[in-house]
Amino acid sequence: MSEIIATYQLFGKPGSFEKKAEGIALGLTIGSWTDLPLLEQEQLKKHKGRVISVEEFTNTRHPLKENDILAHLKIAYPSANFSPDLPAIITTVFGKLSLDGEVKLLDLEFSSELQRNFPGPKFGIEGIRKILNVHNRPLTMSIFKGVIGRDINYLTDQLREQALGGVDLVKDDEILFENPLTPFEQRIVKSKEVLQQVYEETGHRTLYAVNLTGRTSELKDKARRARELGADALLFNVHTYGLDVLQELAEDQDIGLPLMAHPAFSGAFTSSNFYGVASPLLLGKLTRYAGADLSLFPSPYGSVALEKSAALGIGEKLTEVAAVKRAFPVPSAGIHPGLVPLLMEDFGTDCVINAGGGVHGHPHGAAGGGKAFRQAVDAVLAGKSLIEAASEHEELRIALELWGGAK
Repeated sequence: MSEIIATYQLFGKPGSFEKKAEGIALGLTIGSWTDLPLLEQEQLKKHKGRVISVEEFTNTRHPLKENDILAHLKIAYPSANFSPDLPAIITTVFGKLSLDGEVKLLDLEFSSELQRNFPGPKFGIEGIRKILNVHNRPLTMSIFKGVIGRDINYLTDQLREQALGGVDLVKDDEILFENPLTPFEQRIVKSKEVLQQVYEETGHRTLYAVNLTGRTSELKDKARRARELGADALLFNVHTYGLDVLQELAEDQDIGLPLMAHPAFSGAFTSSNFYGVASPLLLGKLTRYAGADLSLFPSPYGSVALEKSAALGIGEKLTEVAAVKRAFPVPSAGIHPGLVPLLMEDFGTDCVINAGGGVHGHPHGAAGGGKAFRQAVDAVLAGKSLIEAASEHEELRIALELWGGAK
């Protein structure tokens, strides 16, 4: 049977969840059951939601309601009820339910038939590695800093320094929109020239992700134009536009560029322990299924720290074996070279180590910051401590003196 199975988190009185689950299963599908004549029951049977499981956790109580315990409900929704697209699925499983008190959507399991409608990333981890010819180590990435109100020369000077530091990717700031000082098309053309120069000088290839912005109706044409101009990749604020828009971009054969999903605005859905959508589902599974090749999210130990199990859960959902290609986890915010061993321990080698201030704040500039990150990665891969590696590399030594190591 083609269906989707939703897992919910609720709090309530022990023994009350079976009735609650049945109410959700019916309320989000056919509306009622026992009051229907037998003929109508038979006709509507294929549309009826069904409760798969109810699990009560008697040792986990609501922090403010001592008599309420935690429960997980699993409910299946037949695919006959909705069109095979993410807006229809999310509306079905969590539309009006999201307004019904303390309910959190933890996961969605797609049947194999339904899964075929979501081809996922075009490139994925393996495709991005092939473009860069970088294998068996984490990628490193940096971010433009302070470019709002600056001209294209300022931006490309920053880009050159970051590329000289040996980072693999550089992305636009997510709040850099179309503007007269650094127009979208000019960013692509000028950045391509700079990165080609650095490649000829150093032999190192850096990819630049330009921020795709504007009205939704304009995005495809703008993305196609980006490809014509030789863009390397697109940064996309998926959670302000919607997952389906990301999927439209990913599936357009005339675009064909790696897509980097930024988590801006996702905190509005994920931050509560009681409401919204679980981070591993939204920033992990659904973002991957919608076609992101890389997904950014707050790291568990940076300046905008995400709870560790949630951050690790995102990484797992992006990289676990599934019917679609794996996507790069990009733990971000407050990252500096001293955190590299912890990042690699938690996320492995198939991740992107992303830094802003940790690159630009280096006393030797962005080039020095990029080198410090690469030196830290090489040290971990070689089985060396960062202190040992710092005795051999000035940039890493200075970074550790400035920011310290992992706590």
